[in-house]
Amino acid sequence: MGDVLSQSEIDSLLQALSSGELDVEEMKEDKEKQVKNYDFKRPAKFSKEHLRTLEIIFDHYGRLLSTNLPIHLRKNVQVSVASSETFTFSEFTNALSNPVILGIINFNPLPGTVIIELASNLGFAMIDRMLGGAGDPLDKARDFSEIELSVLDRIMVTCMQLLREPWKNVVDINPLLERIETNPQFAQVIAPNDMIAIVTLNMVIGDVEGLMNVCLPYFTLENIMDRLNTKYWFANMQENSDETYGEYIETMIRRADMPIKALLGKSRVSVLDFANLQVGDIIRLDTRVDSELEVYVGNIKKFTALPGTNKDNYAVRIMDVIREEE
Repeated sequence: MGDVLSQSEIDSLLQALSSGELDVEEMKEDKEKQVKNYDFKRPAKFSKEHLRTLEIIFDHYGRLLSTNLPIHLRKNVQVSVASSETFTFSEFTNALSNPVILGIINFNPLPGTVIIELASNLGFAMIDRMLGGAGDPLDKARDFSEIELSVLDRIMVTCMQLLREPWKNVVDINPLLERIETNPQFAQVIAPNDMIAIVTLNMVIGDVEGLMNVCLPYFTLENIMDRLNTKYWFANMQENSDETYGEYIETMIRRADMPIKALLGKSRVSVLDFANLQVGDIIRLDTRVDSELEVYVGNIKKFTALPGTNKDNYAVRIMDVIREEE
């Protein structure tokens, strides 16, 4: 239903028509120009709402990349969503350079595959950082060596694993990196005329800037297209936000590495004796063989244990837990 005009607006419109300021024929022509041709070769399978929801999902993904990639690269990383558009797969592949970094990802349990394209200058900058360099790109593009591809494989696996969290409000996925291709001709995993959504991320690693494109085929997302709307996404996020956040914190804590050491005992020796120590010398400690040892987690005394062996390795058996109040 159109907007309802007030009486003053109606009077102004009639006055403009009577004075000739508005021409009825011109208004009809302007109305006819609003008709838009429909290209049946490129059906609009992704609506603006779908693309808007994908931008929200990958905005979350970009924040995860900005947080996790610096752990591997030891350099500041900034990722933001640049755009989202729809193309045919042939248009996407024809625009790719050679060499290029294409991660072919199985999007289980959804059918088909998703492609992550990483700009070659970003790839070389990541390789340089992983191998101890300053993170500078190459002046001239070249093919990637086998060693460089194995380094890139680790980075792409990290990028792939971070996809789970942003998609959790839509569908639980278990992505798997099938392979990395550097030649677009070997990445024809989708029919040329199939429609795809391209979400473009702008990535800055130190002083190097480039694009990461995520190719999402309609065939892969067809079964969940009704969930790709902001109303469903935010409603599901609100229901699971507290539980998801708790699980996320618990998962991050479980991944943390903590040093554990068992203290066999203490002894005082002179600097001269210490300097003359040889293999096979015996140092007398202040503990007995059958007494319990103190086990430290970090710098906190947490357990008591008995010394022993496990096959050919030294080991301790935890006997008791030292509570904080103790």
